[in-house]
Amino acid sequence: MSLVIDIIDETEGLKAEAFQLVEALLKLTAEKEGAAQDSEVSVTFTDNERIREINREYRQKDEPTDVISFALEEMDGEEIEISGADDLPRVLGDIVISVPRAKEQAEEYGHTFERELGFLAVHGLLHLLGYDHMTEEEEKEMFQRQKEILDEFGLQR
Repeated sequence: MSLVIDIIDETEGLKAEAFQLVEALLKLTAEKEGAAQDSEVSVTFTDNERIREINREYRQKDEPTDVISFALEEMDGEEIEISGADDLPRVLGDIVISVPRAKEQAEEYGHTFERELGFLAVHGLLHLLGYDHMTEEEEKEMFQRQKEILDEFGLQR
């Protein structure tokens, strides 16, 4: 299983190890979830102000958040069908992570920045793969799956 990952660091402050961690975790998650061969995902690391703008524009919440996912194949809960796309890779969508928020939350939760960054990346990809946490049952399922993947990777809390 291969996952094509495009990483953009708008903060210009992350080290190569952070990219490698996120890439490895996303590949593990895609493998565990049975994502289509050669699926693609984009990950953007940004600051609180930029993620606040995105949150305000797309979710009508005027506050910074930790992670936002944009699934390409969904629109208002319905999948978009693209004719003649059988040989094209499946583009899952975009994940946007606030680096300052990840650092704040790592400190708040008493674990490493790497663990928080990994959690947010896995959380974002699971959203792109159809998981949600709108109900208590969905939240329990999604957070259990995140924990299993992070534990297997060695990023326990």
